[in-house]
Amino acid sequence: MELARFNMVEQQIRPWDVLDADVLDLIKKVKREHFVPVDKQALAFMDVEIPLGHGVSMWSPKLEARALQSLKLKPTDRVLEVGTGSGFLTALLSRMAQHVTSVEMVQELSARAARTLAAHHYDNVTLEVGDASTGWGNEKFDAIVLTGSVPTAPETFYAMLNPGGRLFAIVGDAPAMHATLVTCVAPGVFETTTLFETSVAPLANAPQPERFVF
Repeated sequence: MELARFNMVEQQIRPWDVLDADVLDLIKKVKREHFVPVDKQALAFMDVEIPLGHGVSMWSPKLEARALQSLKLKPTDRVLEVGTGSGFLTALLSRMAQHVTSVEMVQELSARAARTLAAHHYDNVTLEVGDASTGWGNEKFDAIVLTGSVPTAPETFYAMLNPGGRLFAIVGDAPAMHATLVTCVAPGVFETTTLFETSVAPLANAPQPERFVF
């Protein structure tokens, strides 16, 4: 298993421009196999999305690592994750930030993630069940991650960023999606950087733009 983990880092993650030593070390320490469904254990370290049921999948390891690297989390950061899924990305975020609030629409997935996170002592995480597709509560965050894609820039989340805060979102329609990082450079002022091309399942209930129909 440790050889498989090593190969995942060296053959999948590092070649995908993930060179941050802290991120690479964290990927090695947080046991991905703990968050993979029992019947999918053979896929734990493979370069694939792993089905979790309910139409939800774990991101590939290289995407998890690239998102983590892009956010440049600090130990004082408070993070919002939209879409808990397996809880693995939640665990990674929690090891780099002060606190993570993670919201999941599917009660069963949230409960499963809660059991896994508690069993391995991730105690700076708050799990919520609900629809956060257009935001969550009134708190502001230093980092926000959307684990499902959205068709257009998710501007409803911009106001939830503290100055200096970062939003990681995958924007577009399949197959032409791109990962973006939106930074709040000053109150009400945002800078968007396109990071790389990828494609993931859409975020449930994400606002849809008006489509032109002939």
